[in-house]
Amino acid sequence: MSEQVMACIDGSGYTPSVCDYAVWASQRLTAPLVFLHVLDNHPPPQAGDLSGNIGLGSREHLLDELAQLDERRAKVAQEQGRLMLDEARQRAEQEGVAEPQMRQRNGELVETLSELSADIRLLVLGKRGESAHRASEHLGSNLERVVRAMHRPILMVPEHYRKPERVMIAFDGSRTTRKGVQMIADSPLFKGLACHVVMIGADIADIQAQLDWAIDTLNDAGIQAHGAIRAGEVEASLREYQRENAIDLLVMGAYGHSRIRQLLVGSTTTAMLRNADIPLLLLR
Repeated sequence: MSEQVMACIDGSGYTPSVCDYAVWASQRLTAPLVFLHVLDNHPPPQAGDLSGNIGLGSREHLLDELAQLDERRAKVAQEQGRLMLDEARQRAEQEGVAEPQMRQRNGELVETLSELSADIRLLVLGKRGESAHRASEHLGSNLERVVRAMHRPILMVPEHYRKPERVMIAFDGSRTTRKGVQMIADSPLFKGLACHVVMIGADIADIQAQLDWAIDTLNDAGIQAHGAIRAGEVEASLREYQRENAIDLLVMGAYGHSRIRQLLVGSTTTAMLRNADIPLLLLR
């Protein structure tokens, strides 16, 4: 049974925020908290072929030294990861989390998360990773692969933590977002928070009926819910509503064919993740 809140930390500037949002979620869900650090074990590219114009013996000596250097580098990275995990554990304990767990794995991030997915109730990660500006195997640049691989709710967080008080659900009436509304109604994560359900489109009877269903479902669960229908371009309309209502967290379906969920595909996703200053809870 998937019960853990799992937080991916990587030494980036997002790590403190990942820790704090994971603590918040763990405490509200009364779920165990696990910090995960993945060592990709890919050595940095060499500046060039250093052995092209030297003799065979010298070349073998050089290759031995490079192998020893890679081994030392791996040991240092492993120790840095352990220290990072220990700092995250102490940070969580200071906030009242009992016995947070730590895991360090060797491998590739997406494959590692897929292997662990059966234990995950909520995955928390930063919108950019430690080396997102220069490598393709870190959280920022590989975010779409992580979302596609994981059939678990994913909380992507900004660089700075702010305790959520007002939540917005980007609702399109699809099976995914209806399932999300029901999940929120059944979960303690948003209990006591103001919840806004927003639909983008013409204010017609069919849309209004779907919105009414979402509001009623949340209200019946004891969640204070407000509804709104906005016309216009999806991303701009959601951002405008967010600013007008001081929204702290956005909930939306991760993939699909509706206009809202198309935000999570291609260049629009990159722009949204780069510009948004609130966490996104992605549902599958």
